[in-house]
Amino acid sequence: MSKSLRLSEKWFRRGLWLVALVFAGFLIGLGGTVVGDLPKVEKRLVLDDFIDQPAAVQLRADIKAANRADEEARSALEQARLKLQVARSDSAAARETFNNWLATRRATQLAAQDPELVERTRALDGLKQAERAAQSAVEQQEQRALDARQAGAKARRSLAELERDAQQKLSAEARKTELRVFLYRLALTLPLLAVAGWLFVKKRKGTYWPFVWGFILFALFAFFVELVPYLPSYGGYVRYIVGIAVTALVGRYAILALNRYLERQKQAELLPDAQRREELSYDVALARLAKSVCPGCERPVDLRNEAIDFCPHCGIGLHDRCGHCGTRKNAFSRFCHACGTGAGETLVPTPPAMEGARA
Repeated sequence: MSKSLRLSEKWFRRGLWLVALVFAGFLIGLGGTVVGDLPKVEKRLVLDDFIDQPAAVQLRADIKAANRADEEARSALEQARLKLQVARSDSAAARETFNNWLATRRATQLAAQDPELVERTRALDGLKQAERAAQSAVEQQEQRALDARQAGAKARRSLAELERDAQQKLSAEARKTELRVFLYRLALTLPLLAVAGWLFVKKRKGTYWPFVWGFILFALFAFFVELVPYLPSYGGYVRYIVGIAVTALVGRYAILALNRYLERQKQAELLPDAQRREELSYDVALARLAKSVCPGCERPVDLRNEAIDFCPHCGIGLHDRCGHCGTRKNAFSRFCHACGTGAGETLVPTPPAMEGARA
């Protein structure tokens, strides 16, 4: 149809389409803001909302206490091991000194050294006892650390069980929340889609068509971009079912529209040529002729063949003769392209007197 429009009209239409796109863009921005704020209607759920709080608090406190006791036991264990190492060094040194002295004692066989032997043996026993005490302290700290780790592990296992149960409840409630938010989106989107469908059917060719098309684009964006990605999956069944339903609705509308169109075309082809020509829009007729199709039945016609003046399919006139100059012209043109005479004007015969004067 653009080939039959005036140049200024083409640019005005392009500007109006730009208005439609800008209008749709602002509506999409507003709609995106509203849809983005919809999840705020629902409370943000966390794991602690579904866990046994008293038990969880006690277990967490037990874990902290076990960790603290483990750290203290490890620190004390390091000190005890250091003391054990010192005791072992002292005992080993004393044992070496005693062995050397004992060898000297055996060599000299002096009875006067017997009291010293007893004293040295007693001192060596004391060092050995200190070593055993240090070893016992190390074992006690290791036991404390082991008890702390086992207590912490037990508390963590119990807490993990509580959190696992709470996680299942949280996941179930999150799915419900997601479904509710989706229903909020659906409640906003479906009326927009319904209004867009009504505007498409009734108002898309009206005076304010840029705003109509802008709203239609906004409704389609809201449905396919703002709604469909948040569609609950449930294994993919919901998406496939919704896709089938939408395809069926669109297909049904297309089939009914095609049948209505074909029925109108059949009825139009039964009307007289003059009436059919009056019902055809001038711009529509020129646009169809530019595509080498009949304006009446929209079937292909070889318009370059000068022998074809009528459509061979429906019989509507495609070319006629100018009533003034007789030039073959487009039957839908309002003026003759050769002499500029308006369509429907006939050749006015010249009076004989004027013909004689000209002669």
